[in-house]
Amino acid sequence: MKEFDVVGVGLNATDTMILIPHMPSYGGKVPFLKDVLSPGGQVASAIVCCSMLGLKAKYIGTIGDDERGEIQMQSLLGTGVNLDHVQRRIGCPNQSAYILIDQTTGERTVFWSRPDCLRIDPEEITEDQITSARLLHIDGHDTAAVAHAARIARANGIPVTVDVDTIYKGFENVLPFVDYLITSSEFPERWTGEADPFKALTLLQETYGMKVAAMTLGAHGALARFEGAYHYSPAFVVNCLDTTGAGDVFHGAFCYSVVQGYSLHESLEFSNAMAALNCTAMGARGRIAAQADARALMARGERRAKSDYTKYWAGPITG
Repeated sequence: MKEFDVVGVGLNATDTMILIPHMPSYGGKVPFLKDVLSPGGQVASAIVCCSMLGLKAKYIGTIGDDERGEIQMQSLLGTGVNLDHVQRRIGCPNQSAYILIDQTTGERTVFWSRPDCLRIDPEEITEDQITSARLLHIDGHDTAAVAHAARIARANGIPVTVDVDTIYKGFENVLPFVDYLITSSEFPERWTGEADPFKALTLLQETYGMKVAAMTLGAHGALARFEGAYHYSPAFVVNCLDTTGAGDVFHGAFCYSVVQGYSLHESLEFSNAMAALNCTAMGARGRIAAQADARALMARGERRAKSDYTKYWAGPITG
């Protein structure tokens, strides 16, 4: 029996959310409506989501010793997530972000900074930290460290999920050990040079051999390739206040789905529902919903029309 259902290795951040009435033109200015300090971060938020859904979850990462680091630490303490291997870095500010939220759409623009003193080195991750869990979730930032963690997981038959949204040096050393690749909508083209998302996902999957190659599409849902077939899951229509953290919650819900043994169709649907509900409140973890609320949205919620991404493909798409 594993001690944890999921362990996450990767980023956390403390955000300053700035709500504006609309995005100004270049060189322009608008008054902001309010600003809020809010904890977030790709892996940290995904692992919090797993815990709130009922999984036994562990987070491995680094946190600064400034005010923003303390806000992040306090936010994690009340979630049930195991923090035994979270390091407080003395004299180091926490990763932070300033996030502009357009009130008219809920879309956000992010400006972030992560000092090098927060870097996780491979030797700081031990085999027992990874093998204590049934699933490993990573991002791509500290590439050598997450590659090390993913190699341990693969050697011990532990599935690996990854959240990646930009090109990281050395990330090719991570991809061969990934089972579930779920990227931003921009990553597949940037990595492969292929504009057609179907061909890009195929290239990624056939090059690196992951079980599922997928991409989130923001307001349009998610697209995945599995066992030679494409699966499209449309997003849900909600009253969107803030899209910050929607992808992180999607990944947390997807980790939960893998642990629970859901089909790919149900995993994408459930993850889309959880991400949509998080958009109805302000902050990266503004509304990590209960499973019952996500199920209610799945049963009765309105779905968006099929995305323009489907125009690239004339063959059958599940979903």
